Amino acid sequence: MACKLFAAALGVIVIASPAAANIAVQADASAAPAASEDSLYCLRVEATTGTRLETVQCWTRAQWADADVDVDKDWAKEGVAVLDPRTGHPVTS
Repeated sequence: MACKLFAAALGVIVIASPAAANIAVQADASAAPAASEDSLYCLRVEATTGTRLETVQCWTRAQWADADVDVDKDWAKEGVAVLDPRTGHPVTS
C-alpha cells in the first residue's frame, strides 16, 4: 500500500515539474522559422506513384499556401531548410 502511495506522489511531482511545463513551449518551436517574404521553404514531398523516393521541393510561403500546404503546421514533420532565393544558402536566424 505504501508503495502505491509513493508511486502516486511521485507521479504528481513529475507532472508538476518545470520540465512538464516546457512541453507547451516546445510545440510552438516546431513552427517554421521566420524569414523574408521571398525565402524558399524546403519540405519533403510524398513519393509519386511508381517510386519510393521522396523529393524535396523549395517554394515560398505563398506558393505553398496556393498548394493548400500550411508551412507552420507541417514544418516539424516535413521541414528541411529555409533558403535565401538570391544566394541559395540556408537562412540563419
